[in-house]
Amino acid sequence: MVTALLDARRARHIAEQVPDPELPMLTLADLGVLREVSLAPDGTVIASLTPTYSGCPAMAEMRAGVAARLRDGGYARVEIRTVLDPPWSSDWITAAGRRKLAEHGIAPPGTAPARATGPVPLVLSPARRSVPCPRCGHPDTEETSRFGATSCKSLWRCLACREPFEYVKEI
Repeated sequence: MVTALLDARRARHIAEQVPDPELPMLTLADLGVLREVSLAPDGTVIASLTPTYSGCPAMAEMRAGVAARLRDGGYARVEIRTVLDPPWSSDWITAAGRRKLAEHGIAPPGTAPARATGPVPLVLSPARRSVPCPRCGHPDTEETSRFGATSCKSLWRCLACREPFEYVKEI
């Protein structure tokens, strides 16, 4: 039993190192997408991932990345599960993940809006009006595009230092 526990911890450690395909400065653990890693009685490693949003195009890459790293780590049988409930929240991004985003010039999200259980409501207006610049810290910024390189980011510009930056939206 101790060996199985140590093996499960080793498998989790390996899976935690997989970078996010869209934000490679973050690991899937930093992003909060890696939910659980366990070891089945037959030795199969089961890794559970939650996509940042339904239909996330990076999910296939995430699954493949975790499976490949675990196989490279010596685990012959790997199963990747997608967990949709509860839905991912930007609140799951770790403190280290938020720091890494800011260090790479991407404004981390604020606290996600509170919501009731059940379906996630569709909100068409921006959830936040003030985003501090990740480069100079100035609060005087403006959104230039609601959509960035990926659906989970928008484009902003600092009115103080005039630098453009991406912002990870609260979900």
